[in-house]
Amino acid sequence: MTSAEHELHVCDAAVTLAFSVLGKRWNGMIVSAIGSGASTFGALRRAVPGISDAVLSERLAGLAEVGLVVRTVTPGPPTAVAYALSDSGERLLPILGQLGQWAAGNLS
Repeated sequence: MTSAEHELHVCDAAVTLAFSVLGKRWNGMIVSAIGSGASTFGALRRAVPGISDAVLSERLAGLAEVGLVVRTVTPGPPTAVAYALSDSGERLLPILGQLGQWAAGNLS
């Protein structure tokens, strides 16, 4: 394998991994909503219309698992749970914006 072929393979693997996370329905909207200030489960549910509680919970857990979202529990009473973007999630926001602009201008 040449150096160029190796670089293409590595890039393709990275892009495939990124889209395996971002390609899941709702994930991009959840990241954007947290980036826009929604931090509680209820605020996220309102910011992402149409998502069920079960799916939102599942997606938040998945985003936390890959390191895009940080979940913080504050002991109560009442117990409070807040969600924030990690540094990695913050760096993703402008990329999501650029991807959306590209899609709007190039995909029918």
